[in-house]
Amino acid sequence: MMETRQSLPRLALTAGPADPGQRMLPEEVAVALSYNGSTQAVMMASPEALEDFAYGFSLTEGLATAAEIDSVEAVETERGIDLQIWLKPEAGARLMARRRTMAGPVGCGLCGIDSLEEALREAPAVPTSALRVSLDDVGAAISALTAHQPLHDVTRAVHAAGFWTPEAGIVAAREDVGRHNALDKLAGALLRGGVDASRGAVLLTSRVSIDMVQKCARIGAPVLIAVSAPTAHAVRMAEAAGITLIGLARPDRCEVFTHSHRITVDEAEDVA
Repeated sequence: MMETRQSLPRLALTAGPADPGQRMLPEEVAVALSYNGSTQAVMMASPEALEDFAYGFSLTEGLATAAEIDSVEAVETERGIDLQIWLKPEAGARLMARRRTMAGPVGCGLCGIDSLEEALREAPAVPTSALRVSLDDVGAAISALTAHQPLHDVTRAVHAAGFWTPEAGIVAAREDVGRHNALDKLAGALLRGGVDASRGAVLLTSRVSIDMVQKCARIGAPVLIAVSAPTAHAVRMAEAAGITLIGLARPDRCEVFTHSHRITVDEAEDVA
């Protein structure tokens, strides 16, 4: 498998003398997601947790459930990785209905999408959940995620997505140069691990755009916590999907944008 990072020369400039040395940087490679022999999408991604990526992308894009995937194989080529996903026949019609070719730079989650209707498709409503979180829970979850970012620790150049529950803390976490990819890899890890997403919260080290809310809704998580702010459209989509959207999360503060009934803080006002 390809290396996820590489040490490269750099010149550090400060007020004093220049400092030649090395810097560890993350790798990014072209990963083609091919279904039944036909490429559906091409993403620039970190070359790790690729089976999670295959399962998660299939779920969050509405292409296939875990039960509809027969096999996954990562095939290295001269130009990147062909992630070959073989589906059962019943998934074929849905695959043809939503064909996407997203060749584009890291961070672009809607490149090449077939129509504006697809880009702005409604997120499914999350299942009913008894989950409640406090300000202390939010701070603990965000703080705990930092211990699950080994690639970020050495490169300072990747995003992370994690899943937290009140009982177990961080259940799973995945990193990638692309924020969408990190979330897809997390989705795949939860799916393959049989984790009930209604019992916890998705954590993001990135901003929250509508496609991140769409993916969270597909995962079925009732709470989404991010260290950055959401877009206005993401807030509207989270409201419609029944997701408690928490942004600007820090160890001692956060901002709740939707469905604050899941927040167990007396002074929290219902902004839903």
